[in-house]
Amino acid sequence: MGEIRGTHVPVLLERCLELLAPALGRGDRTVHVDATLGLGGHAEAVLEAHPQTILIGLDRDTEALAHARVRLARFADRIHLEHAVYDELPDVLDRLGYPGVDGILFDLGVSSLQLDAPDRGFAYAQDAPLDMRMDQTRGVTAEEVVNTYGHPELARVLRVYGEEKFAGRIASAILRERERARITSSARLAELVRDSIPAPARRTGGHPAKRTFQALRIEVNRELAALETALPAALDALNVGGRMVVLSYHSLEDRLTKAALADRVRSTGPIDLPVELPGTGPTFRLLSRGAELPGELEVAANPRAASVRLRAAERIDPDAQRQGRTDRERSRRRVKAMNQPGTGSVRSVGDREGAPGDGTGTDVEGEGT
Repeated sequence: MGEIRGTHVPVLLERCLELLAPALGRGDRTVHVDATLGLGGHAEAVLEAHPQTILIGLDRDTEALAHARVRLARFADRIHLEHAVYDELPDVLDRLGYPGVDGILFDLGVSSLQLDAPDRGFAYAQDAPLDMRMDQTRGVTAEEVVNTYGHPELARVLRVYGEEKFAGRIASAILRERERARITSSARLAELVRDSIPAPARRTGGHPAKRTFQALRIEVNRELAALETALPAALDALNVGGRMVVLSYHSLEDRLTKAALADRVRSTGPIDLPVELPGTGPTFRLLSRGAELPGELEVAANPRAASVRLRAAERIDPDAQRQGRTDRERSRRRVKAMNQPGTGSVRSVGDREGAPGDGTGTDVEGEGT
């Protein structure tokens, strides 16, 4: 296996531990899922902080799993490390016999090991074969994508997954180049992309090939499709009081995360009813208002944390929440009655405490930083 390739600094580690602690620190045994185990930095910190917690670590990268297994060897009696993508979580839990879990962490995107390994083809700054597979045991490579996709399909990948304004021009340049010779080198692809983008646009926004390499990586690994399936399944797997933390590194991941949480923190009942109907109340509450960003010290210590966006939520008991809303509604009615003519001098209070699940009311109030 050799030495670990690259420098691994877990992103927002202390904040993740802080958010997960109330869920993992209760009872004699709790179960935590690290859905993107990587080199095991977050997992190691969780296991050290919570001696009664069992870890289920998932990763599609066999090299990362091998390193994590060595790193976490002293916790061997309470870890399960699985070669799996995060959308396979329900199958993994079923096979291991865990009907529910208490904590889940997603640290999305490419890992330090993958980015720093020149032979993996993820980095546009290093020449390497165009692979980009996180799981090198299966799937198509980036070389196959750039040499076989037609212009419309290739331009769509670059535009949608890379949010690349010059997707059409880049796709045309790739098709012209591959008529002369097959594109096999990450350096050659980066050069093609750079030459396809107008000079004024190349002067800002970092390396001109950044968005193209991101798009190809997402396409090769089906990252967004897997995440879209994995997030609802992960939320379903949480016990009441369980918490999920998601670290996203670009807007596409963050949008999917925001949408998945929004579906769970808002009421599905009629908005004009004074009480929540059974089965219509929110099942989660947000632990932060919007996405949390890294601080200056975090970015200084770990520049790869600069683009991270953190979102977190806790599973709640909808019946308890419904009872709480019923009690508050009774209180509001009493106050309203007291404010009718001749009933006293109590000032009128607003009737909007915060719509269930909209991020402004007490039921979804964030913990803050």
